[in-house]
Amino acid sequence: METTTDETAAEDARTEEAAPQEAATARDAATGGASGADPEADADADATTDAEAAGAAGPSGVGQGAGAVVSVALGIVSLTGSWTGTVAAARETLVGQLRTSSTASVSQQIKEVYGDAWHTTALWAGLFALVALVTGAVVLVRPAFGAPGRPQAPWIKSVAWAGVALGVIGLLLAVLKYSDALLGLPPAS
Repeated sequence: METTTDETAAEDARTEEAAPQEAATARDAATGGASGADPEADADADATTDAEAAGAAGPSGVGQGAGAVVSVALGIVSLTGSWTGTVAAARETLVGQLRTSSTASVSQQIKEVYGDAWHTTALWAGLFALVALVTGAVVLVRPAFGAPGRPQAPWIKSVAWAGVALGVIGLLLAVLKYSDALLGLPPAS
């Protein structure tokens, strides 16, 4: 009886060892034989699966993230000033000096030399603020026109809202500067 029990135990052990191999063989047959025997085939199959998963996931949102960052950068430029605005203001100062004769009144000289340059700076700041505002708004509404199942990353929304806020503040300050409500020209008395 002991011999039969030992033979049965040995046969059960062989069956347990063969079960994983039989499962792998069945899996190979179902997948076209890309498992186990050839490691390069396994790596190719894994790479194909990863590429298919990435393609199925859709766009990564890199463009939206870049747009949000650009929006913030343009908003900051609108508040701090730009090289373009500085050059345009310097040009306007030069034009004002050339147009104004030495016999012009002091108020006329202030307006032509400094006032027009101030307004030019305000115009350029407003332009940058408007572009920042529009860029941030486009990033925020982009998911509505994209893949409906893909939510926008929270950091992209936050940065885009910051760009919109900076654009609104920059636009408001530009309008106040241009209308002389903020830091208007001094009286010529």
